[in-house]
Amino acid sequence: MKITITPTEKEFDVAAAWRIISQMLCKPDAVIGLSTGQTTMGMHKVVSDIFSQYPFDVSCITLFNVDELTNLPREYPGSCYTMIKTQLADPLGIPEENFIMPPTLSDDFEAECRLFEKRLAERGGADLQMLGIGTNGHIGINQPGTPFESETWVSPMDPDFEARVRRETKVPPETVLGGLTRGISNIMHTKKLILVAKGAHKAEIIAKAILGPVTTDIPASVIQLHPDCEILLDAEAASGITGKI
Repeated sequence: MKITITPTEKEFDVAAAWRIISQMLCKPDAVIGLSTGQTTMGMHKVVSDIFSQYPFDVSCITLFNVDELTNLPREYPGSCYTMIKTQLADPLGIPEENFIMPPTLSDDFEAECRLFEKRLAERGGADLQMLGIGTNGHIGINQPGTPFESETWVSPMDPDFEARVRRETKVPPETVLGGLTRGISNIMHTKKLILVAKGAHKAEIIAKAILGPVTTDIPASVIQLHPDCEILLDAEAASGITGKI
C-alpha cells in the first residue's frame, strides 16, 4: 500500500488528475472507474482542462462510476451519471457506448446489477478505480457492516445524504431511495485502486481505515489487502497519520 501526501488541495487535484490521464495514455482502451463528490470534482476539472489544451485519443477509453442513485431521474444534478457526464465524459468526448452506467430507474435492479458487471467484464474488467471514502468509512455506497464478499447490489444510502437528496428532489416518503453500487468484492478485483481524500474532516476516518484493523465496520479498511493500491491525500486529510507511517 503506497501513501502519497500532497502539501495543498490544488496539488492534490493535479496529482489525482494525472493518475487518471496516465492510465489513459498507458492503455488507450483502459476501463476506468470514477467516484463523485466534493473530493473528485477538482481532479475531474484538471483532467478536462489538460485534455482541452493537449488533446489525446480517448476513442477507446471506457468510463464508469462506482455507484449510482436509484429511483431518481437521471436529470437530477446529483445523479452520478449527470455529474460524470458533465465533468468528464462530455469534455473528453467519450462516446456514449463507452460510458457505462446503470439506470437510475428500473423495475429490476438485480438484473441491472448483473448487466452492469457483465458490460465491464466484456471489456476486460476495471483497470483503475478512483475511490472516495465517506466519513463513516463507506466505499461506493457500501455502508459499514457490508460483507467484504458483497457483489454489486442496491445499498441503503447514508441517512444524512438521503435526507439531503429528498430535500433537493422532493421525492415522496414512500419512494425508496438507495444506491446501486459495485460490491466490495467487485471493487477489490479492480487491477489498481487509488483511494483519494482531502480535507480535515476526512483525517479521522483515513487513520482508522489505513492504520486500524481490517473490519467491515470500516469498509474502506479492506483496501489494506489489495495488491496494488495507492492512498492519495492532501495534508489535511493526512493529519491523522502524520508521524505514524
